[in-house]
Amino acid sequence: MNEITQQVWGFTPASPTGESGGEPVILYTMTNANGATVRLTNYGAAIVGVTVPDRMGKMADVVLGYDRWQSYVADGPAMGKSVGRYANRIAEGTFTLDGKTFRLAVNNGPNHLHGGPTGFANRLWEGRVEGDRVVFGYRSADGEEGYPGALYVEACYDWDDDNTLEITYFARLEEDSAEATVVNLTNHVYFNLNGHDSGSVLGHTLTLKASRYLPTDQTAIPLPEAPAPTEGTPMDFRTPHTLGERIDEPFQQLVWGKGYDHCWAIDGYPEVDSVLKNDTLLPAAELYSEESGRFVKASTTQPGIQIYTGNWLSGCPQSKTEGFAYEDRYGVAMECQAFPDTPNRPDFPGVVLRPGETYKQRIAYEFGTR
Repeated sequence: MNEITQQVWGFTPASPTGESGGEPVILYTMTNANGATVRLTNYGAAIVGVTVPDRMGKMADVVLGYDRWQSYVADGPAMGKSVGRYANRIAEGTFTLDGKTFRLAVNNGPNHLHGGPTGFANRLWEGRVEGDRVVFGYRSADGEEGYPGALYVEACYDWDDDNTLEITYFARLEEDSAEATVVNLTNHVYFNLNGHDSGSVLGHTLTLKASRYLPTDQTAIPLPEAPAPTEGTPMDFRTPHTLGERIDEPFQQLVWGKGYDHCWAIDGYPEVDSVLKNDTLLPAAELYSEESGRFVKASTTQPGIQIYTGNWLSGCPQSKTEGFAYEDRYGVAMECQAFPDTPNRPDFPGVVLRPGETYKQRIAYEFGTR
């Protein structure tokens, strides 16, 4: 049985017109029977901290984050936040749905990224405690960031005594919405299993249940041949490799991304035409630190997992430790999601949500030691 506490972390500033502002930003702490904790906030429906033991029983916070809520506002790394309406990239910020073309913000080179500059990650969600879980809800207006359809979304966080954090994302179009939309939600948490303030993650070992990945062009949009086999490339993590072992090889995909920033297709995902048609959790990845003995295993109902080795973390607003600054490759994100640019790729499992349908996707992070 979780103990859940909440405290006011601050208040949003008033708008220039004085019509809004002063809304509470809440910090939630979930503590399980082992004393392991998860901290969350309603700003961006974000994971602020996860404190779990190493193989000697010593507790440490193993996700990157900030100790001031203001640092989460429009931060580049989207640290621990729930991103949407469409996570990852949409080519040139445009897609066509039901014969209509929609134009979105271009905020990552020539492309649209993570729902745009005022996407879900940069919104204040409504938070509540429901029994043993924390639930965040957000209403996205029709036309927000260029997307069609008024959408209600929820991010539900469950933390159990086995040190598994499960995130369930729900989305439904509002009753008065006649238009379909596209939805792809994930969490952008960064892990460092030696402790968030321990430096590089290049010594961490990664294993992926994926024999295919999505090679991209220079702007990180999947190429026509994606997914492609990982065999014979530095993208093959079917057997364990440290993140640093091949990250600086002269492999074009790694050169363009300044490291790993790619989506892998999870083996065993059913051949379905829509992500709405899979509700089975599939094992996707394991990250392990020999130094601390900690591991985190990721499972999901989503078809893909984006591995991002924090190649642009330098210059973060701050860290949770005074005097310590996050640098490039000090954390690794494992973002379970639909494939990038799916709205423009009919060959990928689709992300269209129509009136009356429910989007439901789950991500489970299981922490342990060996």
